[in-house]
Amino acid sequence: MTTTFRPRTPALFLGDIFFFAFSLWVSLFLRAFEVPTGPVFAAHLVPFSLLFVVWVGVFFIIGLYESRSILLARRALSSTLLTAQVLNLVIAALFFFLVPIFGIAPKTLLFIYLVVSFLLVLFWRAVLFPWLGLQKAENALVVGSSPEIDEMIAALGSAYHAPARVAGVIAPVSNSLAAMVVDAVEQSHPRFIIADFHDPRVSAAFPELYNFLLQGIRFLDSALLYEEVFGRVPLSLVDPAWLARNVSRSAHVLYDPLKRSIDVSVALVLGVLSLVLYPFIAFAIYVEDGGSIFITQERIGEGGRPFRIYKFRTMTGNDNGKYGAGGTKLVVTRVGHYLRISRLDELPQLWNVLMGKLSLIGPRPELPALVATYEKEIPFYAVRHLIKPGLSGSAQLYYHGDPHHAADVESTRMKLSYDLFYVKHRSLSLDLSIGIKTIRRILTRSNA
Repeated sequence: MTTTFRPRTPALFLGDIFFFAFSLWVSLFLRAFEVPTGPVFAAHLVPFSLLFVVWVGVFFIIGLYESRSILLARRALSSTLLTAQVLNLVIAALFFFLVPIFGIAPKTLLFIYLVVSFLLVLFWRAVLFPWLGLQKAENALVVGSSPEIDEMIAALGSAYHAPARVAGVIAPVSNSLAAMVVDAVEQSHPRFIIADFHDPRVSAAFPELYNFLLQGIRFLDSALLYEEVFGRVPLSLVDPAWLARNVSRSAHVLYDPLKRSIDVSVALVLGVLSLVLYPFIAFAIYVEDGGSIFITQERIGEGGRPFRIYKFRTMTGNDNGKYGAGGTKLVVTRVGHYLRISRLDELPQLWNVLMGKLSLIGPRPELPALVATYEKEIPFYAVRHLIKPGLSGSAQLYYHGDPHHAADVESTRMKLSYDLFYVKHRSLSLDLSIGIKTIRRILTRSNA
């Protein structure tokens, strides 16, 4: 994902690197309660410098450089940073275990470093960085009128340390739109003009406005900014032309086989390791009500083809989703509740991944009856079937109005906007980001 408000990103990056290194010095001091000598610090800095590069990559993946996380504050900075640093600690431990060529085995140091780096980087990002004034909001002028633009303006207005302040909104209702924009620029001196170029009235006015580029004013496409901020596609813009421009399987000829190889490798390892848990889960399910251990249901997969998924039973039965537009009468069992919040009920689906019916990351596979309803009610719903469904995905992470065991057209419409974002932007880095955030959500039982 790109970061539209870029000037803050290099400063954050350089500050993170500095505080990674400073945290190492402080940790060495705390380990021995004496100032580390130059040779001692250098001996540790060399291998840790290699880790710093990887750790910054984790920061990028987990969203600590994204405008999206800055604007929407989906997660508190402290909890996100702690997750990143715990993951970085695991990477460091594996690094020193698998590459023992540096002559150090910093077991105690790593745990000290986890605490020190978390506190210092948090201090840098939450206190020092705002104090430097690099987060000062710059004026933005909005040209356009749509529900998505209203939503984006509200997000900018309520965001903590938002990178842009909306100084004016111009609705394209007049033939003198260009003159209105010129007047507004003279009054508010914006750094950005956020324009709805999908509106023909706005596009027609641009030839009279492009000279603003020479004044250092940036034009931002409101639709692309909306995608970056919210992580979903504005459904009002999705039409055959949008699909032709943004949805293509041929553009992913290298990505698709790489993703499949990762799916097979990860599913095989996790599937074999998870077999240890099967007897305990099966015993708990059987003791509660004596019912079946597993359930199988038909779902719609890639290309609209049906396939069967396998899960541990978490409800009082299995109606196979044959409840039409109504809701199921089944209820979640006590054991099933814990299986669901820990995602252990989905362990058998790893074998679906191995068989190629599922991917680790992708849109949620739906029941045939629900798909039939949604394809009638929601335009272009079938686009999500261009790729394999997944165990986790953008919609599962970011949208929490998911209609479980019932048909809900409006909620599913919102889910589709996330699914289309994934179909458009899918990549290994996006998959890795979703995977890390899924692990964090499972471990913390929080929203992503």
